[in-house]
Amino acid sequence: MAEITNFRGDTQPVEQLSSIDRAVQQLIVRVGDRVRKARERKGIPRRVLSERSGVSPRYLAQLEAGAGNISIGLLERVAIALDHRIEWFVGEEDPWTSDSVKVATLFQSADRATQQAVLGMLGPSEPGLQKAHRICLLGLRGAGKSTLGRAAGEKLDLPFLELNREIEDHSGMPVSEVMALYGQEGYRKLESQALQRVIATHDSVILAVAGGIVAEPMTYNTLLSNFHTVWVKASPEEHMNRVQAQGDDRPMAGNPEAMEQLRSLLVSREALYDRAEARLDTTGRNFEQSLGDLLALIESEGFLG
Repeated sequence: MAEITNFRGDTQPVEQLSSIDRAVQQLIVRVGDRVRKARERKGIPRRVLSERSGVSPRYLAQLEAGAGNISIGLLERVAIALDHRIEWFVGEEDPWTSDSVKVATLFQSADRATQQAVLGMLGPSEPGLQKAHRICLLGLRGAGKSTLGRAAGEKLDLPFLELNREIEDHSGMPVSEVMALYGQEGYRKLESQALQRVIATHDSVILAVAGGIVAEPMTYNTLLSNFHTVWVKASPEEHMNRVQAQGDDRPMAGNPEAMEQLRSLLVSREALYDRAEARLDTTGRNFEQSLGDLLALIESEGFLG
């Protein structure tokens, strides 16, 4: 029975590996194989690569054999020594055989005008048709997405949906249980599937999504391509006050650094939220004012045609 040593140093049969350990092992083998092939294409002996990279010949031999769990720092040394990009070693697609990787590389080296022309050709002929009359409100919890979305839906005679509620209805359990059972990765998969269902079943809708959806690139790009997006934002203090006003003391319970963490989260996600088509700042605005601002924004941006 074949055995391998996992990242914890435990030796166990391949058949008994967890899905995570199996994925890690596949990555290690893939990296080693690509480093070996890259070295051979360059015609560089392992000894020379060792001298250039500062990584020992023994370690390189283990790496190329798929038995060395190399650190990011050492792999970067090897990549530089081979005049390669580190992502070429770790990506699922082989950069020497994948057309999509070749296209991405050419795109990155093209001038801005060429990039825009390519995006125009690859995108839908009429982006507005792809987004239809779908509007999505995104941002951190406490910004007012659900309250404003539901009220705007009533005013505009549009259905209102919360993506987390769609996940709960489909899975038959609260999001908290989904997270406990399947973890962050499992939740993100269900989130992506729920978004695809909304797109397939609604041409006109106002959707509110969880603040962390921007952390999953493929799901977020799908959202941006199929919805008119509005970043509903507020100051950190108002975010926290609104969450607590809803009876949720978790953000502050036993965590005196909660406000600072919230500020850091806003800063880290600001560039991602800023990819939305429009922004609605609810800081210092009461509900009626913010609802009026949202309705005016939807009309001025022509989200409903």
